Amino acid sequence: MLSSGITAVRAMQILKERDFKPKLKTVYEKLHNNVQQGLAVSEAMQLQGNAFPELLINMFASGEASGQLESVTDKMATHYEKEHKLNGKIKSAMRYPKILGFATLAVVLIIFVFVMPNFINLLLGFDITLPLPTRIMIGLSSFLVTRWYVLLIVVLVLVVLVQYLLSIYKIRYAFDKAKLRMPGVGKLLKTIYTARFARTLSSLYGSGVSMIRAIEITGTIVMNKYIESQFPELIKDVRNGEPLSESVRKIDGFDNKLPNTILIGEEAGRLDAMLVSTADAFDYEAEQATGALVAYAEPIMLVVMGIIIMLVLLSVMLPMAEMYNTI
Repeated sequence: MLSSGITAVRAMQILKERDFKPKLKTVYEKLHNNVQQGLAVSEAMQLQGNAFPELLINMFASGEASGQLESVTDKMATHYEKEHKLNGKIKSAMRYPKILGFATLAVVLIIFVFVMPNFINLLLGFDITLPLPTRIMIGLSSFLVTRWYVLLIVVLVLVVLVQYLLSIYKIRYAFDKAKLRMPGVGKLLKTIYTARFARTLSSLYGSGVSMIRAIEITGTIVMNKYIESQFPELIKDVRNGEPLSESVRKIDGFDNKLPNTILIGEEAGRLDAMLVSTADAFDYEAEQATGALVAYAEPIMLVVMGIIIMLVLLSVMLPMAEMYNTI
């Protein structure tokens, strides 16, 4: 709309009239009212709490200060479109493993809640010594049937406890660091963090934001406390005149190819363009790594499901053989 010559006030009015959900519609209505009262778009966005990401607000402020708001909005549209596509592909790749996991859980619950109780009644009619696997399955079945609420409470408490622990900085720092060391997953996360860093830094630096300020903002959107904790040292090095490529090389958590591509961009005088190209390349690698990870996860989950069913069948077949001998 801005590129068509429409004013920011008129653009906000058109946005608020779209068929959004009530909560989102309220945000746009407040945004329109604030801009209509003379506030800059970035200031109006800042007043909406957490409705808009910090990166977008800073970029709009930069565009307004330099008179390039139209160009900035175009870059941000491209930036968030790519971010959304990558996240969508990752979610899509994880859909089948999630369905398989829920199916496994459903099968286990049906067996323990509906099948095992009938089998228990059958076994009680025979004077036989039950094998250990059968006694374990019977115990689990009885617990799920009679004390299911205890399991529900335990799960809810664990979920709340995990969320609380991850809100503590030291624990979140250790958890984020451990994620980068996990086989397979660590490499994928490094690729995603690297792509996010390169794309965000490119958007900021290419819009006229100073390199120091661009790095400061980028550090807040990497979404990893361990990597984020290394940014003050990165900013210090760049401020002291060290090339960005050498400073980034010290960051533990980015792909090793990142500093080399930044070095090429620095030498060619086209750092922002090189960062865009790098982000696109890492997006593709993240997509491929996700596909490979899911490809490994699917047979593993099938094996786990098979083992669970085998254990259940074993707990049933062993006493059945004993019953046959007794008869």
